[in-house]
Amino acid sequence: MLSASGLPVIEVASFVSPRWVPRMADAADVFRLAARRPGTRFAALVPNRTGLDRAIEAGADEVAVFAAASETFSRRNINSGIDEALQRYGEVCRAAAESALPVRGYLSTSFGCPYEGPVDPVRVRDLALRLLELGVYEVAVSDTIGVAHPGQVRSVLDTLLGEVSASRLALHFHDTRGAALANVLASLPFGISCFDASAGGLGGCPYAPGAAGNLATEDLVYMLDGLGIATGVRLPAVIEASSFMAGRLDHELPSRVYQAARRSTAAGGRG
Repeated sequence: MLSASGLPVIEVASFVSPRWVPRMADAADVFRLAARRPGTRFAALVPNRTGLDRAIEAGADEVAVFAAASETFSRRNINSGIDEALQRYGEVCRAAAESALPVRGYLSTSFGCPYEGPVDPVRVRDLALRLLELGVYEVAVSDTIGVAHPGQVRSVLDTLLGEVSASRLALHFHDTRGAALANVLASLPFGISCFDASAGGLGGCPYAPGAAGNLATEDLVYMLDGLGIATGVRLPAVIEASSFMAGRLDHELPSRVYQAARRSTAAGGRG
């Protein structure tokens, strides 16, 4: 359903260890059963060479590795320090290149860490450059716990863009404090054109206490549509997919646009 909405890339599953994250044990089945549509790439998150091999076998179109800008979060999230993780991801990038598989890089806690607090933008820049040197085609600079605000976004981008092209950067915001859309708006003048979002606003991270869901795809598309920025994504189709998911969850989806669409539908039905 999300493919049918016109999304260019969908991160379908994570090939992490089933022992550590049992809910991801069926990642290969999800890939096998998901309908492929022209124009949409299916991506997979991989923590190591084993995860890469599983993703290749499942038919992923691209993979993503996930480093962190804070040492403590790196150890809590993937049980290894930053340098050790980057060394491992170098192996993943080399092996992926042999299979002509593009690799994306996440840089978590780029705007703040739940354990260490503020993160120096220079550190974010240096780690982004190290990821690019490993061979990733793009670095998703990530606000894992939703602490970023527009002023901070401008500061981080000013630092990054001194040495990294905007075409090699993406932004990944969580909406913990309701600032995700404002952060996207603040980043557009810098030439950033790739943003991560989650249908319905689902998401979060078990190793980031208090982190809310990701920026909702519906909210992002609604704002970009209003700005006249073409995305190729059909908002009604995303809302339809989110509605399908909502029927299988025990809580409401946080997306404001989704909620408004549901209220509008309900009001129309009563009228």
